[in-house]
Amino acid sequence: MAIDRAQVRHVARLSRLALSPEEEERFAAQLGHVLEYIERLKAIDVSGVEPLSFAGEASSPMREDLSRPCLPREKVLAQAPEQDGQAFLVPRIIE
Repeated sequence: MAIDRAQVRHVARLSRLALSPEEEERFAAQLGHVLEYIERLKAIDVSGVEPLSFAGEASSPMREDLSRPCLPREKVLAQAPEQDGQAFLVPRIIE
């Protein structure tokens, strides 16, 4: 299934993401490949396979908790529809 730049632009706008034309083109190609792969998976006959609740061992391996670099606050807040320079502003939903 082909995804065009207009569809990527629409989803990006709904997600409040600012994408460059190059990013739109790259994401359109990547999403197209993902959807093609999903179509291939849908074509597989799994009628004789019993459903699983999970595919592997049900364990949560522990890993060392490490601090990693993250995006600069200014770059993240620049994507917000409303912000105060420090945090996102959202409508109050609990009285």
